[in-house]
Amino acid sequence: MQAAAARARRVLASPAASGLPGILWGPSLGSASGAEGALLLHLHGVPSPASSPHHARGFSSYFAPQSLGNFKLPAMASQWLSEKSVHYQMITSHFSTEASGVEATDHPTEAVEEMYQKMLKSVEAETMPPNAWLWSMISSCSNKEDIKLLFQILQKLRVFRLSNLRINANFNDHLCMKVTEACARVGTLDYGLKALWKHNVYGITPTIGSAHYLLQHAKTLNDTKLMENIMQVLRRNSLPLQPGTADIVFSICYNADRWDLLSKHADRFVKAGVKLHRTAFDIWMEFAAKVGDSQSIWNINSLRGKSVKHYTLATGFACAKGSLLDRKPENAAAMIKLLYKHLPDQKKPFVKDELEKLIAEWPAEVIKRQKKDDRKAMEEALVKDIPTMIDCLTKSGLDIPVDLEKLTPQVQAA
Repeated sequence: MQAAAARARRVLASPAASGLPGILWGPSLGSASGAEGALLLHLHGVPSPASSPHHARGFSSYFAPQSLGNFKLPAMASQWLSEKSVHYQMITSHFSTEASGVEATDHPTEAVEEMYQKMLKSVEAETMPPNAWLWSMISSCSNKEDIKLLFQILQKLRVFRLSNLRINANFNDHLCMKVTEACARVGTLDYGLKALWKHNVYGITPTIGSAHYLLQHAKTLNDTKLMENIMQVLRRNSLPLQPGTADIVFSICYNADRWDLLSKHADRFVKAGVKLHRTAFDIWMEFAAKVGDSQSIWNINSLRGKSVKHYTLATGFACAKGSLLDRKPENAAAMIKLLYKHLPDQKKPFVKDELEKLIAEWPAEVIKRQKKDDRKAMEEALVKDIPTMIDCLTKSGLDIPVDLEKLTPQVQAA
């Protein structure tokens, strides 16, 4: 036991204990086939806190029975550094404490420094510190230096467990999520991304939930570059994409008006076989209608039909707009009537709202996104076809009063 304790002290004092990354990047995702493959080919061509009962258990209770696998030797670390240094610099250079309005400082806060020293002394005395100390430290982090100390103590605790107790399990998911939240709160997203590394020296278990938290942070900041970096780390560490991931990514792309990015990531989700939520299809099809890409509307709708039975207001009106773009106003009217028929009664009044937006807002939006040489022809087509669609609706028995006088000024404004 004395020999093991001596080994632990030597490891904790060694500079190598803080410099050995254990990243193993995962393989790329599979490819699609059949109808989904056709959709992907087309898309490529499109323009671009419940409290934790930590007082009741020992610190080791916050470790999950997940093995870290075979830990690589220092030679592997050297290879990793040479291969990944450029990628890491690209990611970390994007982030600063300014991202979340946290004042930059060269010193950790007193509360975090005090907790770090208490935990360090406990480890040096060969005892595990109370888990309440770590929770307190996480909640007290308020600048980048605090986060640095947090990751240093996580690494020392992990080394202590490996060396003295022969336990190689990671921290549990909940604690790791709180670490990610602290990184986002402070604005040190370079450390937040480390929480997504599949193999790391901090005992952190990467989860898609932590990734979603960082993506939500990117959405709040309207930061597509941060979103791209998070998605890249997910891919390199083989974290499985989820339908909820697509919901957040699609909404970020939509809010930033980046059809090219949405198309690119939609390609990846389809290839991965992710069963998209209704929300994702709403955003995807509405955006396709916004940019005037009728072929994408039909391809996405075909994919939607395999997993989502009913139309929503967004997908139904996207199809109607697709028919108008194809110069088929009768089909557009039929789609709106079908949508109205199958909508729940409480949502039927919103059909009028969407119809008014189709008349007063959508034409100008879609026209301005076309090439200059194509705008005049689209303007003439919509000015003619939208009234025809309204007339077909009335004749079919769905009489929704709308103001067509708003159509011409909006089109001309484009």
